[in-house]
Amino acid sequence: MPSTTQQRGSSTKLRTGLYLVTPDDPDPRRLLARVQPLLPFASCLQLRNKAMPSAKLREAGTLLRDACREAGVTIIINDDAAVALALGAAGVHLGEHDGDIGSARALLGADAIIGVSCYDDIERARRLVAEGADYIAFGAFFPSPTKPHARRAGIDLLRNSAILGVPRVAIGGITPDNAGSLVAAGADLIAVISGVFDAPDPISAARAYLSLYRNTLPENNQNA
Repeated sequence: MPSTTQQRGSSTKLRTGLYLVTPDDPDPRRLLARVQPLLPFASCLQLRNKAMPSAKLREAGTLLRDACREAGVTIIINDDAAVALALGAAGVHLGEHDGDIGSARALLGADAIIGVSCYDDIERARRLVAEGADYIAFGAFFPSPTKPHARRAGIDLLRNSAILGVPRVAIGGITPDNAGSLVAAGADLIAVISGVFDAPDPISAARAYLSLYRNTLPENNQNA
C-alpha cells in the first residue's frame, strides 16, 4: 500500500497515491459496483455527485463508506460537512463556495480531515493552511473533461507550496501519461475522475497512476 503522511490536527492518515473522485452516476449500487474493484489501488475516495438527490447521495455514501472501511481507504465527502458527519466519513473537501474551515471543524471535530480547493492560488493555500486545512488541492493542471472551464494551475504551485507542510493534491485532466511531472514536482496525491472511470480498463488505469509512486515507496509497502 502507499506510504502514509500524518495529517496536521488529525489522527487519521492520508496515504500518498491515487485520490479517486466518484463520477456522476445516479444509481448508488451501480456506483458502488464501479468503485469497489478500484479501492485496493486508492489511498482516498471522495464522494462527489452534483446531480444526485439528497436521499440517493446518503444511500451512495453509506454503501461507499462501508466499502472503504472494509478496504482501509479514507472516504471524504465533497462540499457538505453535515453529510460527512451523518455518514461518519473521515472528512470533507471544501471548494470556495462550500463554507469555511472553522465551521466544518466545529461540526466534524479535531480528528476530521478537511481538504480545500486552492485552484491556481498559492495565497489562498497559505491562508487556508493557517486556518487549519489538512491538505490543499491545486488544479486544473491540464484540460479537464469534468470541468472544461476550470482555472488552470502551473506546476510550480506544487513545488512552491511544499513549505506549507501539508499534503498537496493535484487535479484536473490528469492521465497516466502526464501525471509523472506532477508527482516529480511534489504532488502527494493525484486526484482522478475520468482518467480512471472513463478508461477502457479502469483497474489498469488505477494501477498506472499508482505505479508513478512506486519509486518513492518502500519496497514492502506497495500495491501489486
